[in-house]
Amino acid sequence: MIYSTGCFVAIDFETADYWPDSACSVGLVRVVGNQIVDSAHFFIRPPRRTFVFTYLHGISWKHVANEPTFQELWPRFAEKLDDVQFIAAHNASFDRSVLMACCQAADLPPPILPFQCTVRLARKIWNLRPANLPSVCAFLGIPLKHHDAISDAEACARIVIEARLHGHA
Repeated sequence: MIYSTGCFVAIDFETADYWPDSACSVGLVRVVGNQIVDSAHFFIRPPRRTFVFTYLHGISWKHVANEPTFQELWPRFAEKLDDVQFIAAHNASFDRSVLMACCQAADLPPPILPFQCTVRLARKIWNLRPANLPSVCAFLGIPLKHHDAISDAEACARIVIEARLHGHA
């Protein structure tokens, strides 16, 4: 269920390797009503120096070597989730697994918030297939720099807003 006007945060993680605890970048976009009211991007020093996905997102160890770990970043990250009704993500199972793995690795309690998947939303509302982020953004006219965490998170937020504005959420 997408709440029609409540506050939510759209999230997007980029990972360094195949393990879900390897977050190296996160974008968070806060929406109140149908307005983006805050956005934040953080680089994260993952637990390993190995970067498999630099070719996708352009991030390598040199970009994050001096950045905070997830545990060190947590207070700033968690405050972005204050008073939200849900977290939105494109392919939410991925971002949820990264968040849970990072919390577990840092010995932190994960946020107890429902996740809403904008892939499922796009398929349900607009019958889009494929429903990958570039396809949905092209359909809705949303600008996107794919695999840039803040751009992906903002696009996800705008997908939910579009669904709300068209009476589907």
